Amino acid sequence: MNPILHSKIVGKGNPLLVLHGVFGLSDNWMSFAKVAAENFQVHLIDLRNHGRSFHSDEFNFDLMAADVYRYLMHHTLEKVSLLGHSLGGKVTIAFANKYPHLINKLVIVDIAPKAYPVHHQEIINALKSVNFREIKSRIEVEKILLDSINDKEVIQFLAKNVYRKNETELAFRFNINAIAANVDQIVAESKLDDVIEIDTLFIKGANSNYITKDDFDDIGKKFSSVTIETISNAGHWVHAQNPSDFNNTVLNFLLLDNN
Repeated sequence: MNPILHSKIVGKGNPLLVLHGVFGLSDNWMSFAKVAAENFQVHLIDLRNHGRSFHSDEFNFDLMAADVYRYLMHHTLEKVSLLGHSLGGKVTIAFANKYPHLINKLVIVDIAPKAYPVHHQEIINALKSVNFREIKSRIEVEKILLDSINDKEVIQFLAKNVYRKNETELAFRFNINAIAANVDQIVAESKLDDVIEIDTLFIKGANSNYITKDDFDDIGKKFSSVTIETISNAGHWVHAQNPSDFNNTVLNFLLLDNN
């Protein structure tokens, strides 16, 4: 049996689980958690092959949804709200498909239930080029990534995963080999057995093309009670690029009728 996903838990109240995106980790959502913790018990979760959670060669939405289910059972959580960003959004949809009775509300951040073309290969190649037998600092990692990735924001995001594996060696917290081997699973379409009838909020970054207007109709067909909000001055990392509007939008939705 797989171990329980690692998490950081802050606040008190109704449980809110937060699932990060690919190459992310729970720490990416700490700023949001500190705000949400005024009203919720926030569970910042590391998905399998990420953060401090277990590594596995197997990596797909159904398995990750089952990981979240085991997490709920372990912590005796019966009715939760879930917020998922990007890959975490896809996991959230997969969980809602299998375990709708355990969910209060859903927030899906800057991802649609459709299939996407594989678009992580440049990042994967850059990460695989890092030789930790020769590299001794995070700054050196960033310099190597800069040779292939022309986006300092992305590089800083990836470098947050560098940690000291032992006294002499650094490593990435994510399992790059498993992610690379299953990259087609990361971009796969969300398969639904039926229309999801849970109150759901989709959030789109105004400067992101992960959700397009063409996706709105499809989302409406797959989610019977759905709101789609666009956050201005934000790209794919909506929560980091416009935290004020993002936090207000999410919390207003989650707190509606929950007082």
